[in-house]
Amino acid sequence: MTSSLFNFIDAKDKFAASTKSALAGRTSKPLINAFNQIPGNEAEKKTTLDQSLRGVLGDQLVEQKASCDEYLSLIYISIDAVTEGICSASTPFLLLGDVLDCLPLDQCDKIFSFVEQNVSTWKSSSFYTAGKNYLLRMCNVFCGRIQLFLARLFPLSEKSGLNLQSQFNLENITVFNKNEQESTLGQKHTEEKEDGVEVEEGEMGEEEAPAPCSIPIDYNLYRKFWTLQDYFRNPLQCYDKFSWMTFLKYSDETLAVFKSFKLDDMQASKRKLEELRTSAGEHVYFAKFLTSEKLMDLQLSDSNFRRHILLQYLILFQYLKGQVKFKSSGCVLNDDQTAWIEETTKLVHQLLKEIPPEGEKFSAMVEHILNTEENWNSWKNEGCPSFVKERAVDDKPKRPTRKRQAPEDFLGKGPDRKLFMGNDELTRLWNLNADNIEACKSDDREFMPSLDEFFAEAIEQADPANMVEDEYKVVRNSNYGWRALRLLSRRSPHFFQPTNQKFKSLADYLDSMVSKLAKELPKDIPSEEIKTGEEDDDDNGDNLLKESSDSPSMQSKMVSNQQMDDVAANLGAKWKTLAAHLEVKASELREIETDSEDVDMQAKLLLVAWQDREGTQATVENLVAALHAASFSQIAESLSET
Repeated sequence: MTSSLFNFIDAKDKFAASTKSALAGRTSKPLINAFNQIPGNEAEKKTTLDQSLRGVLGDQLVEQKASCDEYLSLIYISIDAVTEGICSASTPFLLLGDVLDCLPLDQCDKIFSFVEQNVSTWKSSSFYTAGKNYLLRMCNVFCGRIQLFLARLFPLSEKSGLNLQSQFNLENITVFNKNEQESTLGQKHTEEKEDGVEVEEGEMGEEEAPAPCSIPIDYNLYRKFWTLQDYFRNPLQCYDKFSWMTFLKYSDETLAVFKSFKLDDMQASKRKLEELRTSAGEHVYFAKFLTSEKLMDLQLSDSNFRRHILLQYLILFQYLKGQVKFKSSGCVLNDDQTAWIEETTKLVHQLLKEIPPEGEKFSAMVEHILNTEENWNSWKNEGCPSFVKERAVDDKPKRPTRKRQAPEDFLGKGPDRKLFMGNDELTRLWNLNADNIEACKSDDREFMPSLDEFFAEAIEQADPANMVEDEYKVVRNSNYGWRALRLLSRRSPHFFQPTNQKFKSLADYLDSMVSKLAKELPKDIPSEEIKTGEEDDDDNGDNLLKESSDSPSMQSKMVSNQQMDDVAANLGAKWKTLAAHLEVKASELREIETDSEDVDMQAKLLLVAWQDREGTQATVENLVAALHAASFSQIAESLSET
């Protein structure tokens, strides 16, 4: 019994030794062998191996002798261990977090590059679920690169990084002096009088000395100003009646100070802007406000500080006015509160515009960002629906059924079932024939002339024996030419045949067509039975074909949509083999693969592209020949049978 017990200390030491061997050989085989040799169940061994990997990394970080490449080698080994099933899926992310916590930012940059390069690994089923939250927390170290990395890793509608319930960080408390007895404000003027030094208004000391503040600051202003941060921290207080009155009073006094004592361009000069920049050229940023009383006058005279405070007002107002899904029913503004917020919002924007530099531009940018934020609020209120839209189904829309039967009077009564169309004339026209569709097919409604009738005069004028001058020929008439083109496109096969002959005018083209028609239109053959072969064919009428309406066999040879669906379903993933025999270009193949990921749809798109290119030559016979050539004989036989 004792020999089968799992010894955690012994196993951890063996795993640590195996990890160092794996690092030396750049392979995970020593770990796999050790895992198989150590007795115990898999859960115990996995937990021990996780601890050993973190322990080896901790030793490397403490000794500070290892390089970033060695840290990454250990993480690579942990990834292989997860793939082999001997390690927890969260271990690589824990190792990454330990490295980023202990290394300076310049070295973290290389670690994050490794994270970016392995996006495909993190998105795999083995790692994604276990590691997405670790990656989100890890990304707080970096700035712009984070957005690109997260966009590649997560779908656009990923909700794990959203504040869905509109919760606030109530732990972010601004600490300031709340004891008036300990305040140093008001002692400044007393000390100046004792020293006998009086500074007249407008005087300046040395160039580097800060300018004296013209804003009268006392403890009451200091206390009210910093008390407002508690409302920005927890906006729900504003829905309480007494808290709102306090917020209203303190806000009016603070904004009155901003409005009365405006910043001029001297205080936002280039020299002071340069002082606000670090040696690397970036703006200095503080995560928390400095609330010392000695800094109050300098803060109120600083343009960036004022912008921070005014921007907090706009964000607060947007929340109070906005429709938030998780607000309680009691969080509603009354009319007076809404009116005050509207007026104060205009005042805040006006103050932002007056703060140099580029106040107008900054105010417009803030307004644009807050308007955009409204769209995200609406999206969250709707439950964060996915931005990915499903492909539309190609099924034919079902015809809506009639909700109620039409009136009997409308359907007609008696054996004639006369239909009433609303007035006498329409009723007469509609009931001229029992079946109006069949009436439209009547020979009496055939108004298009035949070729021999229409071109009879032109053929007669083209005969040299008649000696008709060119300017008097009907083909020179533009109206006649336009009608001739329409008739030729409907009844003559020569209209669509390619030719290398160039014509200077429409009349010259019609002269050429008239010459061909004069040879092909005998007096005893109607124009509906003209030849469809080449112009040099015999005139004996043996090869003449009727129009498509009289020859259903021609239509049956064209590949139908249903036939293409059947062939595509049988081809499946082998559609590229047929593409070579259909002479489809490589660029078209790439477009087909881009348009759809479904192999059946790709096969259908291939056949559609072939049909569009071949036109009337896209027949069943040609497709069967291509299928035989591509060794798809069974599909070809089934196509021939349909």
